[in-house]
Amino acid sequence: MNLMLFGAPGAGKGTQAKFLIEKYNIPQISTGDILRAAITDKTDMGMEAKKFMDEGKLVPDSTIIGIIKDRLAETDCKNGFILDGFPRTLAQAEALSELMKNMNINLDKVISLNVPDELIVGRITGRRVCSKCGASFHVEFNPSKEENVCDYCASELIIRKDDNAQTVKSRLDAYHTQTAPLIDFYTKMGVFIELDGTKDVSEVTKDMINALS
Repeated sequence: MNLMLFGAPGAGKGTQAKFLIEKYNIPQISTGDILRAAITDKTDMGMEAKKFMDEGKLVPDSTIIGIIKDRLAETDCKNGFILDGFPRTLAQAEALSELMKNMNINLDKVISLNVPDELIVGRITGRRVCSKCGASFHVEFNPSKEENVCDYCASELIIRKDDNAQTVKSRLDAYHTQTAPLIDFYTKMGVFIELDGTKDVSEVTKDMINALS
């Protein structure tokens, strides 16, 4: 099962990915994670990406595609994968489609979690992250037992720098500007599924599994 998770930041993609990983025994491929891994492992593409990052530049699409190609070729992807956080633009989607075609890989479904912007802002600004172990909480939906103290290691919970209303709104604006063409792109491919991401987590999971059955 080759899947892609689609949706605005804070729509719940990471939460749902955990259920998909467990059910289908396939890896989640987050561009941020594989970029960091490629740099740590000093792969050719990782070193190329590091060069751009060290210069304060964006890593070009061609380099990201190269890193994704290396990741999809690994043995744990032979039964499928979950792409998360890529593509973000039509050019990236077209490049990814060409890559998968050349690798004889079919994209089975693109699952989009639809959540209104006002709910996204509340979800993200309410997020609290452990300063030590990185565990994530939410003041409303998943509060820690003791306010601002991590349940797992008793360290302080912090608000991440980007988890403020102004930054979230800017990220949402960018998402909507870049995303509309992708919806058309994957709808025409016949793989696009849109789900109501405002439901309870377990309900969203149930809808997702039904859509993939």
